[in-house]
Amino acid sequence: MLDESGWSCQPFSALSGSDVYDILQLRSAVFVVEQDCVYLDPDGLDSAAWHWSYREAGRLLAYQRCLPPGTPYEEVSSMGRIIVDPSQRGKDLGRELVRRGVNFNLASWPESPILIGAQAQLQRFYESLGFVVCSEPYLEDGIPHIHMQHPSTGQT
Repeated sequence: MLDESGWSCQPFSALSGSDVYDILQLRSAVFVVEQDCVYLDPDGLDSAAWHWSYREAGRLLAYQRCLPPGTPYEEVSSMGRIIVDPSQRGKDLGRELVRRGVNFNLASWPESPILIGAQAQLQRFYESLGFVVCSEPYLEDGIPHIHMQHPSTGQT
């Protein structure tokens, strides 16, 4: 369901074929092409996720998925595939996207902290939104990542 501001949050079952196409196209454009990283994007988690998106004039400009505890991490919720169209970077759209995801996860699973696998280059960005580093750096698909956790109390 799209609200008047262009934001939408839907379970996978409510996404249209066009929605899924737009999501996979944006994810591929950035995570595969721009970052020159060959990996299998459809990882089996999309069907368990709630999908946040932001559109203007029908064009998908920002996206993330919010995952319940147990997918993919035991006992904690997660957020992932956090992405902003390259033409929209630097406009705080990513900050608003992550805030909405954090608030959604905390409201949906209030006893569960949020764990993300963040690209290491984005550590300060996520720290500014309440996440703290909780792992040593590791490589995922050839890109340095770190696990970061957001506590299960309060809203951003």
